[in-house]
Parts: sequence; structure tokens; C-alpha cells
Amino acid sequence: LLKPENKEKLASILTYHVVAGKVMAADVVKLTNAKTVQGSEVTIAVKGGKVKVDNANVIKTDIQCGNGVIHVIDAVILPKDIVDTAVSAGSFKTLAAALKAADLVETLKGKGPFTVFAPTDEAFAKLPKGTVEALLKPENKEKLASILTYHVVAGKVMAADVVKLTNAKTVQGSEVTIAVRGGKVKVDNANVIKTDIQCGNGVIHVIDAVILPK
Repeated sequence: LLKPENKEKLASILTYHVVAGKVMAADVVKLTNAKTVQGSEVTIAVKGGKVKVDNANVIKTDIQCGNGVIHVIDAVILPKDIVDTAVSAGSFKTLAAALKAADLVETLKGKGPFTVFAPTDEAFAKLPKGTVEALLKPENKEKLASILTYHVVAGKVMAADVVKLTNAKTVQGSEVTIAVRGGKVKVDNANVIKTDIQCGNGVIHVIDAVILPK
């Protein structure tokens, strides 16, 4: 990680340990998660008076500094990958099930980086009745994989860069159309409703419809 070529990855890990503002222990225990400077959220859990941040135990608190506060933890915490981020968000259950059925979980847990336009559970529910159930069947695995990889672009494309594009080549092979109107972004027929959910191996932009390869 200390090698120059891993500078970006190291910065991502380190900024995942930093939260903006001065959050004292008394306030930390009231939280269930916190947005980090890296962009994604850490999970905070209090059990039996002990505090965990992701998989790390907080072993010392409230070391005050001139420009903030330090809480000591007993493990290095790592930004969640795209799959784990989607699962922990709770609103992408159908997407998670589809990735599993299409054998794409390991791919999107890989190094990447990837940009995923992630349809919510509500987006999948808009499809004609029975569509999702049919796609999850083993015999439709290839078709499902084609649809899912149409939601993925290679590289980490943040919202500020997405708006400069008119189209983007997907991992599936064909291109999605990107249009910006009145400050709103559309990817094919879907509206982008949340942007820049940063993950350890890329970024997620949330969309309100499932987009289908042309």
C-alpha cells in the first residue's frame, strides 16, 4: 500500500477512517452509521457498552486535538465493495439476488474499479409482473447477466464526469445514453436519483428504473 502506484487506494482506505466534524464519543454511540471523507459510510454498533466501527472495536475515545478528535480502534477498516455496499443499504435486495443468480457477485467484488447504475427494489418492481421471477431462473442466466452488465461501466466515473457525457460504453458491450436536462440526469429511460456512493472498488449511482440493452 505504501508503493506510489497504490497511492489512490491507500488514500481511499485512510479517508474511510475520517469523518468530517468533531464527533465525541457521547455522540458516536447515538449513531448507526457515519459518512466518511472517503464517501461511503461506516457502520456503528453499540453492544454491551462497547462500540464497534465496522469490524473494529473502539478501545480509546475522545483524544482531543487542536483540529478535531481521535478515537482509537483495534483494526484497520476497509471501504465496502460495490456488492456489500448495495446489500447493507437495504434498498437493493432484488439487485443483490440478481447478481447472485447471474454469477456476477465475485466480479463486482473484484478489483475494478466499476461504475454501477443501480436500480432500487422499487425500480425492479416497475417491470411487468413476473419479469424478475423469470429472469432469476437458471435458464435465463445469460439474459440476466446481459441486463446487469448493461448497468456497469468500467472505471470510476463520478457524477461530475457523468454529466459531461452523452453516452458511455457498458461492460455488456453496448452504450447507454446519458442526457442532462434541468440539472437532472437520465441514463436511457431511468432517472439518476442519488449519486457518488463511493465503494472500495468503484462508485454507485442510484437509478429509478431498470435499463435494458437495446
